[in-house]
Amino acid sequence: MKNILLTGRPGIGKTTLILKVVKTLNIDARGFYTREIRKGSARVGFEIVEIGKDNAKRERFAHIDFDKRYRVGKYGVNISILDEIGVEAIKKGIEEKKLIIIDEIGRMELYSKRFREMVILALNSSSPVLTTITMSPLPFVQDIKQRKDVTILEITRDNRNKLSDEIITNFQALP
Repeated sequence: MKNILLTGRPGIGKTTLILKVVKTLNIDARGFYTREIRKGSARVGFEIVEIGKDNAKRERFAHIDFDKRYRVGKYGVNISILDEIGVEAIKKGIEEKKLIIIDEIGRMELYSKRFREMVILALNSSSPVLTTITMSPLPFVQDIKQRKDVTILEITRDNRNKLSDEIITNFQALP
């Protein structure tokens, strides 16, 4: 399995699983993950964090205080930050032929045309890809899920530990 798509309901542990896989494999991966920004117990936004460098870039890319053209629920989305950090990190992974991490292919990220194009380039490249993807039936998401070269794994509370071992074993076996 070269291209693995992780899906599951929000909060089930998709990002945690990806970070565990990268840490356990102990390889030089490229890409990004997203982290919640909290104020007390309330989620107020998301930051994007580059994977693959000691001085990884990180920046808020969606926030309740952003007055942006693109919105998902209560969050304004800064597409230029996604392009600057996320898209460039995926591009580096393709160029360097590293494991590419994309967390996530979701509603916020799909506002970026450059992001959508880079996702396709990554999936078509020789690099292995591990990504999280929304369960929402958005057209781009459905197209990705119907590709013959992807394996879709749905994470649940019951299977998430087993899945991490399966994914790690899979990527260790790749040439």
